[in-house]
Amino acid sequence: MKTRLTQTVQKGGCAAKISAEVLRETLGKLDLTSNDPDVLIDGKDFDDAGIYQITNDIALVQTLDFFTPIVDTPFLFGQIATVNALSDVYAMGGIPKTCMAILAFPLATLDPEIMAEILLGAQSKIKEANASLVGGHSIDDDTIKFGLSVTGLVNPKQMWTNKNARAGDLLILTKGLGTGTLTAGLKNSDYSEEQIQEALDSMATLNQIQDLISTDELTAIHAATDVTGFGLLGHAMQVAKASGATLKIQFSKLPILNLAFDSLKAENLTKAHRSNHSYTHEHVRMLTSLEKHEEQILVDPQTSGGLLLSVDPKSAVSLLTKIKTRFPKAAIIGEVTKAGSHRIEIYE
Repeated sequence: MKTRLTQTVQKGGCAAKISAEVLRETLGKLDLTSNDPDVLIDGKDFDDAGIYQITNDIALVQTLDFFTPIVDTPFLFGQIATVNALSDVYAMGGIPKTCMAILAFPLATLDPEIMAEILLGAQSKIKEANASLVGGHSIDDDTIKFGLSVTGLVNPKQMWTNKNARAGDLLILTKGLGTGTLTAGLKNSDYSEEQIQEALDSMATLNQIQDLISTDELTAIHAATDVTGFGLLGHAMQVAKASGATLKIQFSKLPILNLAFDSLKAENLTKAHRSNHSYTHEHVRMLTSLEKHEEQILVDPQTSGGLLLSVDPKSAVSLLTKIKTRFPKAAIIGEVTKAGSHRIEIYE
């Protein structure tokens, strides 16, 4: 009988992340500020990756990401975990170059062939990204965990961060929302992988947009982040806080994955739905009336979600047109305004 990876763990994907509230409280006890002037992005801004300057034109982008299985097929799990890890480099405007694998595997209970399939899936996406798998580390553990440490390159004068969103910018989201509830539905046997194929394809799509747009259009992107385990509101709030701005999000413009609302109505939820709501609700102002499942999509924990881009309004439409050639659900979902009493405003 085929092993269903989602049945071997309690929680999967980015929904397994430690909640943002607990993480911020814990990390708040640390001094995350670097005294090295070549460290351009450190831990204090809760950005997607760290950046270390090598020369005037070259900086390293460094990140690490791993999680438990979110799908049942080992090869696909390896692909999604890899795309998710690479995404942090893309979110900083960088290009991934080298990867090191992090693998925990229960040799006593699962066939090592599953481990091989996970690594083959990872390798396929690393090659697609024109990066190299240069090593890694593995342990014999009770449950599967897999991910990558990734190093990329970026020109420090062209890097993206989460703290430069400007009033007047338009917000572009590159992927549809709903992977959290749909993969919870998969784990709960409400859906098969075939039924949520759109979500699986989305999670396995590299967040590479630099090759789609011109150098001038790249400079029109003022701030960026990738939307993962803290949901759209959680990651948008971090952009708003870091930028000293308010993000206004138009609910009717949000791209939603097929079956996502049905899955939420069926209460395919994770602990992260609750913790993400707790993390963000005091900073959100609702200017429209939403049903319960509509509010839940805003905090749905995304795995390998899209990029949230803060873009010069003069370039937003042309940039979106090019992005949609690879990301068909990409959409302009709102705008940036000067900081108000709330970090996020949701309107119809």
